[in-house]
Amino acid sequence: MKTYGALETVQDLNGIIEEPPTFVSGYAIGIIVINLIYPKLPGNVANAATYPFPVKYRQVYFDIEQLFDGSDDIKNRIIEAAVDLEKDGVRAIIGACGFFAHFQRDLAAAVNIPVFASSLCQLPMIKTALNPKKKIAVYAASAESVTEELLAQVGTDSDRLVVQDVGGLPEFAAIRYGATVLDNGALREKLAQITRDLLRREPDIGAILLECSDLPPYAKVVQQASGLPVYDFNTMIDLVYHSVVQREYFGYL
Repeated sequence: MKTYGALETVQDLNGIIEEPPTFVSGYAIGIIVINLIYPKLPGNVANAATYPFPVKYRQVYFDIEQLFDGSDDIKNRIIEAAVDLEKDGVRAIIGACGFFAHFQRDLAAAVNIPVFASSLCQLPMIKTALNPKKKIAVYAASAESVTEELLAQVGTDSDRLVVQDVGGLPEFAAIRYGATVLDNGALREKLAQITRDLLRREPDIGAILLECSDLPPYAKVVQQASGLPVYDFNTMIDLVYHSVVQREYFGYL
């Protein structure tokens, strides 16, 4: 009997099929999300309409400040969520907040599939790609929480980083502290403004990374204001998805 894995296409299923041991199928990406209530726009990691492929969410319950601090009190809950997603058949796991990076190594050790706990996992790649004289701006929901210990979890350090806090912006407060009303236009304008101001102060910045999973809806605004490559959760998730779900190519020679 030939057994087919979850990633094989229907066209390939010409033999005997053994049902995978999950109650649903077809979710390659599993995302751990904190149960927080505020407007989640398309582009937000917690909005499933963001993706052209299905994603599976698993909620965890704790205060966001505990995640910013990397509290040991929440570690087991996060690991349990990752283990459950793996059991459900996902092929890679994402954490829907940059500060899940506190638990990157613990999560990777707890499952047998790739874990990208944070958008910060992209930093080594970005540093490798850029001219070594260039810096990387990191837009963070809590700048003070971007510590050397946190960065070590994703295989890097603060060298060449310029951390820009966005969590303290009044326009970001609905997201940062949880509210049902968000002035999206005001936040767009503010992020464009702080980007222009930052580049005037730090002209050597060569790329921008958005730490926060709520910032991808504004990646285009930041890019238009800077003219620079902008990385966020969705640049990472797209890469991860295409690594675990390869496709066949068709065309002409």
